[in-house]
Amino acid sequence: MAYPATFDVQPPTGQLDKGQVVLRIVIVLVIGWLANWIVGAAYWLLPILAAVMISQKGAEQYLANAEKGPVRWIRYLMGFYTYISLASDKLPFDDPDSVNFHVRTTGSPTVGSALLRIILAIPHALVLGILGIAFVVVWIIAAISILINGVYPDWAFNFIRGYLRWNARLLAYMASLVDEYPPFSFENGAGSPAPASPAPPSPSTR
Repeated sequence: MAYPATFDVQPPTGQLDKGQVVLRIVIVLVIGWLANWIVGAAYWLLPILAAVMISQKGAEQYLANAEKGPVRWIRYLMGFYTYISLASDKLPFDDPDSVNFHVRTTGSPTVGSALLRIILAIPHALVLGILGIAFVVVWIIAAISILINGVYPDWAFNFIRGYLRWNARLLAYMASLVDEYPPFSFENGAGSPAPASPAPPSPSTR
């Protein structure tokens, strides 16, 4: 069964625009440190923001308004991260649907449970930090391949998409949008995007 938070992006097809690749290399060289800082800060800020919003609105209202709040923030963040990772040619500000990030909210978070996730997520942070080194190497190989051949290697795209998917799931967990502990996996699991909450059954007719 799919994790309640799913992320996906379609692999680019055909010859890729080498100019776009050069642009993103420049972006990474100039503000790559800032992008990494923002993503890293999100892991620790989201639980605090969630705790504040839960204390003010209550868990039910917080989750009910999640699509206009934390889900949207994470979608924009992952869209930008996907763009500089060469996995998409579209910025999230131009096309919010450039990435498929969907959350089926679960649980009933409290202020305490939201803050506790800062500690609970440490194993994921450590693993992703180690995988981040491999991510940089794969990104460099992918950029060189696109500049030379105009082709994004399938294995490189799958690794980068999986790494981004893992990050997106963890961000949803850190924001207390889902109660289930995220898996240590590059895959969404069966079914993507996450299934919507089932509609109430219609009254039977006699």
